[in-house]
Amino acid sequence: MQESFRKLGYAEGIASAIINTILFGLKIWVGIKASSIAMTADAWHTLSDTLTSLVVILGFWISGRPKDEEHPFGHGRAEVIAAVVIATLLAVVGASFFRDSIRQLIERKNAAFSTLSLIIFSISVLVKEALARFSLWAGKKTQSQSLVADGWHHRSDALASLMIVVGAVVGKYVWWIDGVLGIGVSALILYAAYDIAKSAFNALMGESAGAFLSGEIRRIAAETSPQLKDIHHIHVHRYGDHLEITLHARMNGETNIQDAHNLSSSLERELKKELNADTTVHIEPEKHA
Repeated sequence: MQESFRKLGYAEGIASAIINTILFGLKIWVGIKASSIAMTADAWHTLSDTLTSLVVILGFWISGRPKDEEHPFGHGRAEVIAAVVIATLLAVVGASFFRDSIRQLIERKNAAFSTLSLIIFSISVLVKEALARFSLWAGKKTQSQSLVADGWHHRSDALASLMIVVGAVVGKYVWWIDGVLGIGVSALILYAAYDIAKSAFNALMGESAGAFLSGEIRRIAAETSPQLKDIHHIHVHRYGDHLEITLHARMNGETNIQDAHNLSSSLERELKKELNADTTVHIEPEKHA
């Protein structure tokens, strides 16, 4: 991973951890004072953002280590594993507060929202959305799944805080609003966990090359030599920013071994130059009708 990208990941993680810790302290304080399950749930959701930011920092540190004998493709997938950890933490938080929200409704408890709590949660909406945008931008720039995951974590917290602000305004009229908001916050957290886990598991289990990448590979093969035909059986493996490609290409069956080797080597060099991919090309004889 490029050093500049690693520094960007560290910057996002450190800034997020500090800001979220401060927000957690303010939210838990007003949440306890208001006896609000929704506010308390959102406070712990914010603290979980601090933990996930620490996971992001750890993931970037591990993924930046060079390849070794035990890990010949480097440590890039540590960053994807970090995203799985984030999703797991989110799922635990979401399930816990879903249970507490149901209990709040069963016991018919209401909350006493104060002006101070409204101010703090309104500030949280703005701050968390700003963090979300920064994390998502940094994630796209560095192609980091854990940063994108952290960005959606921030956004889910911003939406949860917004729901609480709206609910607090009407809370004086309906006793059940706090419990219902707690369920809503929990649902947002659980959906974010599912979405993050799905993307991470797809990367770990292996994905198809996709139409765009397959098209680029075929274009590069055609420009390398018209003798390389029918590019197929394309497999792609990602290890952070390290890309491995295997593919099959057909050639005239009368081509000698040395020429076939030279052409396959040329294609491997071009794919390295244009896609920064380490490629293995398997040559097959051309089919004849």
